[in-house]
Amino acid sequence: MEQTKYNTGLMKNVKAAIITIGDEILIGQIVDTNSAFISRELNKNGIRISKKYSIADSAEAINEALDEHIGKVDVLIFTGGLGPTKDDITKYTLNTYFNGKLVRNEQVYGMLSAYFSSFGREFSEANQGQAMVPDVCRILPNKRGTAPGMLFEKEGTLVFSLPGVPYEMEGLLVEEAIPMIREKFDMPAVIHKTILTQGVPESILMVKIQDWENSLDPRVKLAYLPSPGIVRLRLTAIEHFSEAEAYILEKAEALKPLIGERIFGYDEDTLEGVVMKQLMAKGATVSFAESCTGGYLAHKLTSVPGSSKVFNGSLVAYGYDIKSNMLGVSPEVLMREGAVSEPVVMRMAEGVKEKFGATYAIATSGIAGPDGGTAEKPVGTVWIAVSGPNGSRAQKFRFPGNRLRNIQMTALAGLDMLRTEMQSTSEQG
Repeated sequence: MEQTKYNTGLMKNVKAAIITIGDEILIGQIVDTNSAFISRELNKNGIRISKKYSIADSAEAINEALDEHIGKVDVLIFTGGLGPTKDDITKYTLNTYFNGKLVRNEQVYGMLSAYFSSFGREFSEANQGQAMVPDVCRILPNKRGTAPGMLFEKEGTLVFSLPGVPYEMEGLLVEEAIPMIREKFDMPAVIHKTILTQGVPESILMVKIQDWENSLDPRVKLAYLPSPGIVRLRLTAIEHFSEAEAYILEKAEALKPLIGERIFGYDEDTLEGVVMKQLMAKGATVSFAESCTGGYLAHKLTSVPGSSKVFNGSLVAYGYDIKSNMLGVSPEVLMREGAVSEPVVMRMAEGVKEKFGATYAIATSGIAGPDGGTAEKPVGTVWIAVSGPNGSRAQKFRFPGNRLRNIQMTALAGLDMLRTEMQSTSEQG
């Protein structure tokens, strides 16, 4: 087992604020994912986030945020407002605030020219204008897009301006901004280890591991990080002590007898990634028969690079005719038991495994909501089946969420059933 280790700023002294710029965020047109990503990355590095919020695309709002934080926080990060259109005013506002002059940066101009040429697109005058940057800032080259990042400094505060496009912002933050923060501040070591669990609610998990939690060294912090179907347990050595790495690994290992197969991975693992690695190790393939998940299982697995080596295909079988004609589900069983039932989902799994010539198969059928539930089968009722070389098994679930959440939890439960099936097969072999 390997630990995840980060160089970090001083936990008690390095303080940051995060501000997203955009009217579209304020009116709810888009969801601000940038501040969440920035928070996670800074937290990994031990930097305390004192405040984060969104402001309008206006010079007044940007200037107020600068006045509020400069000299009071160590790091101030803005995202948004760096595009080529007239409503993107962040660069111009920062240039005025820091008494700069816009000049053409030849490095940025060359990168922009090459970027547009690689896509066969015109390098327009508006885009050329993105090479005009304040002469009082340090440039953060954007390898993923067109708007460069910028770093200003005043009264001991590092002020970063990053693009609002998440893909571009994430690259600049991790590859440029955080290394610059490391240059500025002393960086003692802080260690994180995250244990990933599936299929056990946070409240039940807490009871199962309470004695283990109470035994933790007071210099180690445990955080419960729940999401639909998954709970992450993150151990952090808040203060440096020489045996911290070995201690955290030892405590992570001690969870295995307590929650056993509920642990599916560590740190940056994903359930779909773990399943794919298991399939590859076995030289096996998988196919899906999806009713209530509507292709979401296939989406999860194919989001992992290299999935074409193990994924044969998926059939979204909503209608009774499709279940019968394509998967061999008996019409009589469908009429008697209903689509959301053990015999139907078992046959769906076996049928898609045969049809696609796969080693394993997962089938889902359920009532995602918000309508369609009955007293016997309320919304959130789901049957999932896994079929493999050692036969087939099915399990009934009752999920409490809305439609999207029920679909997500069904897909995760199906992947976890496949994971444990392959794990038990390996142990038997």
